[in-house]
Amino acid sequence: MATLFIKVVPGAKKTRVVGRYGDAIKVQVGAPPEDGKANRAVLELLAEALGVKPQALSITRGQTQPRKTIEIVGLEQDVAEARLLASAG
Repeated sequence: MATLFIKVVPGAKKTRVVGRYGDAIKVQVGAPPEDGKANRAVLELLAEALGVKPQALSITRGQTQPRKTIEIVGLEQDVAEARLLASAG
């Protein structure tokens, strides 16, 4: 299992992985931060970037905060970070 620290920017023009942001990885999603829309968009983006099913990801901390802790079942830590950073841009 891998654990990622994510900084989320909801309501962005583009949905994308931006890259490193201190000890976290910054992502932008077009969804607004209401009714869990941004959280769902983050999980979909990460699942696609990591090549896993959305069910393999869960937000374990920060459901209502911009900084979130995400756990990924079925990936090693170094593989998850490498895949996510490779998709940045």
